[in-house]
Amino acid sequence: MDNNITRREFIKLLKRILAITGLGALTAPIVAYFYPPKLEEEPSEAVLVGKVEEIPPNECKAVGFGRYPALVVNTPEGLRAYSAVCTHFACLVKWEKEKNAFICPCHEAAFDPIDGHVIHGPTDVPLKSYAVNIINGEIYIGGNQQ
Repeated sequence: MDNNITRREFIKLLKRILAITGLGALTAPIVAYFYPPKLEEEPSEAVLVGKVEEIPPNECKAVGFGRYPALVVNTPEGLRAYSAVCTHFACLVKWEKEKNAFICPCHEAAFDPIDGHVIHGPTDVPLKSYAVNIINGEIYIGGNQQ
């Protein structure tokens, strides 16, 4: 009995392996499109941001908050928390200390750190705000606490 495979059989086997690999590479994104991973929009429980002293006056800290980040800023009126998602076109806003505002890099929208209202830009919808709670010197945002 001859256990050696011919060159022709080897090429056929290689073609089959490549075809199966290619088919898998093509179908995987289609299956992923119809069955996307479940991403939590916003956590149902409060999220720990850190200690109060970690955010000095007029500074901001980004924190993971479900599917999108949240921004916690220390204003003269106290700590405030907002969604980092611009209400115009869902770009992520950034804190600009020099301008004392959240700025959207996509369309130059600006949002006030005190209440999240629009200072200027193409949108008229303020940033979504979250409840801020301080417990034993630690900052928590969101959740059912008020």
